[in-house]
Amino acid sequence: MSAAVTRRITVVTAVHAPSARFLPEAYKSLCEQRLPEGWEWQWLIQEDGDGDGQGGDGGGGGGGEVGACVPDDTRVSFRRGRAGGPGVARTLALARAEGSYVKVLDADDQLPPGALARDLAALEGRPDIGWATSRALDLLPDGSTAGFPGDPEEGPIERGTVLGHWTANDFRAQVHPATLFVRRELLLALGGWMALPASEDTGLLLALDAVSRGWFSAEVGLLYRKWDGQVTGHPAHTDPVEREARMTVVAARARALAELGWRYG
Repeated sequence: MSAAVTRRITVVTAVHAPSARFLPEAYKSLCEQRLPEGWEWQWLIQEDGDGDGQGGDGGGGGGGEVGACVPDDTRVSFRRGRAGGPGVARTLALARAEGSYVKVLDADDQLPPGALARDLAALEGRPDIGWATSRALDLLPDGSTAGFPGDPEEGPIERGTVLGHWTANDFRAQVHPATLFVRRELLLALGGWMALPASEDTGLLLALDAVSRGWFSAEVGLLYRKWDGQVTGHPAHTDPVEREARMTVVAARARALAELGWRYG
């Protein structure tokens, strides 16, 4: 008889109708993860919007366009909320989080085999590390993948490193926020994701960088889907006035946290 499961990793996914069709592939990638004995995952899917107006919880419940794509699995919990963007949806989902760690998985992305176990190993053996990221590959419409230049070496990321790189490289971080794995209590202490229409995940990453050492895994930890309907492809995402405002407040928050002197670990 196997040992009873005592700890969980909470996987959080924000979804809206256009991306719901990719949920089965994300689910398949989750089911292919292998965790150490005594661990399991729970998947919290939060729709960004009221859908058909009916609430839902549990595997596959709730109906509607998004709900119909939610897998029927007791490890999967699905709910809806008022539209507010992916950061709001993810933060609302934290009300249901039971895990010691939280893993981000966007609805249109996939986890390669071994990704969750590597994230877990990075933090479980290092109490001074608050968060982890990993190498990401673009998943292109034809099924091929493409990497990014400039990945850091595998190992710890010292506080302030991500902010320094980000400010020196036109607001582009050297690690991908969509690969984030983080201690739940640290995520909650920082208030979850930023209240921004975009870059909310970068804002959280830089806040974490300001108060805690991180970890980078050089093995591929995410397949980041590129497709015509993704939010980051909309013209509003690159509007220069809004982008400047987002970057200003993201940087100001990170610097304010660093100056306050509070540290994790």
